[in-house]
Amino acid sequence: MADSSTQSIIIGASPDRVAAVICDFPRYPEWTEAVRAAEVVEEYEDGYASQVRFTLDAGVMADDYVLAYEYAEDISRIEWHLVAPSRMQRSQRGSYDLVGNPDGTTMVTYTLEVELSVAMLGMFRRKAEKMIMDAALKQLKRRVETPGAAD
Repeated sequence: MADSSTQSIIIGASPDRVAAVICDFPRYPEWTEAVRAAEVVEEYEDGYASQVRFTLDAGVMADDYVLAYEYAEDISRIEWHLVAPSRMQRSQRGSYDLVGNPDGTTMVTYTLEVELSVAMLGMFRRKAEKMIMDAALKQLKRRVETPGAAD
């Protein structure tokens, strides 16, 4: 059974700018430490990725997997799920929810639910999830807020 974890962060940019970085999958290896490769394998007619293959190497955890993506019409929600079980994961579901603030910043809420194929004690799994989510949000914030980095 997979548990869901949620974390939020304020990013100093508009929701459109944050969404543009999130949706630029081929550039993930430039700013996401554990992602070695990200390849769009299928697109919707509007050009947004519908399926993306990831190669992940986080030291103790290495994996190759494909995620299927869906988007809210205004790109305020980006969600995904694992297409098929991988070597390390039975399932994965996640989402980014983007809410613009009056001061021009964006509240980004990241929700992740992963069921691993390998046994891991609950307390270690929760600690790993927290570390993954902390890193993902901090790396996204740094990428979006660094001038010229995501252009």
